[in-house]
Amino acid sequence: MAAGGAVDRSSWWGQAVWALPWLLFQWFPVADLVTTDRPVPARWAGALGLVAFTAVYLRVMGRLGRPRAWRPDFVAMVALAAVLAVGFGANWSGLMIYVSAASAAALPWRWVWPTVVAAALLCLAVIVTDDEPGLLFLPPICLLTAFGIRGTGYLLTVNAELREAREELARHAVAEERQRFARDLHDLLGHSLSLIALKSELARRLAPVDPVRAATEMADVEDAARQALAEVREAVSGYRQVTCGQALAEARAALTGAGITVRLPDRVPVLPGSADVALGWVVREATTNVLRHSGAQQVTVELTEDADRALLTVTDDGHGGAPRVTVLGTSSGSGLAGLRERVGALGGELTAGPVDGGGYRVCAAVPCTAATVGA
Repeated sequence: MAAGGAVDRSSWWGQAVWALPWLLFQWFPVADLVTTDRPVPARWAGALGLVAFTAVYLRVMGRLGRPRAWRPDFVAMVALAAVLAVGFGANWSGLMIYVSAASAAALPWRWVWPTVVAAALLCLAVIVTDDEPGLLFLPPICLLTAFGIRGTGYLLTVNAELREAREELARHAVAEERQRFARDLHDLLGHSLSLIALKSELARRLAPVDPVRAATEMADVEDAARQALAEVREAVSGYRQVTCGQALAEARAALTGAGITVRLPDRVPVLPGSADVALGWVVREATTNVLRHSGAQQVTVELTEDADRALLTVTDDGHGGAPRVTVLGTSSGSGLAGLRERVGALGGELTAGPVDGGGYRVCAAVPCTAATVGA
């Protein structure tokens, strides 16, 4: 349907045009008009009635797959068919085939077969009354036509539902990809921009007292900015994957540069690709949280694995109970939400929260099968 309730003409023609070949059965009434000797007014009445019947029939068939109870156009079509068949004889009884087709296309299920059977019986009665045994094949065609049209309508309905479902799946896929991309950009830029802000602040403070050290920090800022730009480009291209080993190396550099003592695991498991990437993002987000909010002096990263799962724990000694720290620990935080999606998609679990006695801990467990290599 178009806006304002108007009929979609392209859809109407698409459903009605395929019914045109069935108009072949109108050969019988047309031949009867030409060959049977009748008064001129009767011929004109028959011709106009047949044209009107055909127009209404095509209109009704345009609603195939959208059945509704007894519309005026359907009632008019049935009335025209009955009057023409009874008034002009057996050669016009084939119009009941169109009534059967339209009934299957336009009526609710409970009304289809009573109407079709009535049309077939009227067709048979007209043929028997006019003693035309050669046309006795028409009543069975009424029933067969209804079966065929009903099946076609069902297929059209199913195809429409499948098309809508496919479009809905496509919309969901686009929305999910947008969420994944937004999460990746958050994880990438959050870490890099935190490092840039930290080193820029440090360089500003060092500039008056130690210009050489300040220049070194600004060089690090430049490198971090270039690296962030490269990572964003790779993420946009769909190639960026952060491994756990890479994230640990970046965490060591970032935290050490901020004057935070870092303890990393001696060995890093060789993890399945998806688990390795997920734990890499956990390390990155936890490192970003420490740099932004914690005020920590020491960070400890522990990574253990067995035959079933790998367990990563990132603990700092900062003020874990402070409101700013809870950005990662709340369910509404985009960082934690993204991590939970990644870990949960693998059948793993992520927990985060303050530690008794002070500090903050992020813990992620993911299923894996791993061997170990040097860190």
